[in-house]
Amino acid sequence: MTTTRRVFLRAAAGVTLAAGAGITLASPAAAQQSVRNPTDPTGSHMAKVEAAAAKVQPGTRSPNGWLVNTAANQGGSVWTRPVAGTGFGVDVAIGPAETVLVHVIRRFHYEIDTLRPGDVVGFRTPGSVKHGDHEENHASGTAVDIRPGSYPRGVKGGFLAYEVAVIRDILAECEGVVRWGGDFTVPDESHFEIVTAPGDSRLRALDKKLRRWNSTPGQGAGVIRDPQDKKRLAAAEKVERRQS
Repeated sequence: MTTTRRVFLRAAAGVTLAAGAGITLASPAAAQQSVRNPTDPTGSHMAKVEAAAAKVQPGTRSPNGWLVNTAANQGGSVWTRPVAGTGFGVDVAIGPAETVLVHVIRRFHYEIDTLRPGDVVGFRTPGSVKHGDHEENHASGTAVDIRPGSYPRGVKGGFLAYEVAVIRDILAECEGVVRWGGDFTVPDESHFEIVTAPGDSRLRALDKKLRRWNSTPGQGAGVIRDPQDKKRLAAAEKVERRQS
């Protein structure tokens, strides 16, 4: 078993136990911390966790290299995670992918338009997505669509200029780890996806940065930024050139 898969399983075990006890975990880091405690699952329980994960992870991977799941909240790597400040959750891969995608959703919510339950689609079953297409990244919990009905695939220009500037700023803040479907040859402006593989150093560094911001007043999503700031604009243009 790879280290990445083991971390997912241990985090999932913590999430499962917390749910059963009526506890809401704030992050997968909390779940991982819980399994370091001697009172948390080891041995036979972990064997059951691994068996449950095997049922929903057939071993295939999405185009961006992450394990495909057949269901959320069933022992695999995809779970419903809270999106702070919105009142809803999203089905995503727990761990760094969760940290990053939730950050994207929150910045959209605070800086572009208020989101409501049902506005964001995370995980989708393998049978509901096109194989080999960017849509398949939903099956690993590493992509989200924000208001797909408002920004349908194949249609460009759904966002106002200042909204595109915010999106560009979000992508720059994510340091190339996230790609926007608006830059695809066939645009899909509601779509945001992780482009790095599990364990990528860029993803780990971004996860660490965002988690630090989340615990520091005055930083992170919810702090309004000026996407026209010269330094931020230059960073956004650099990421756009690299990803377009």
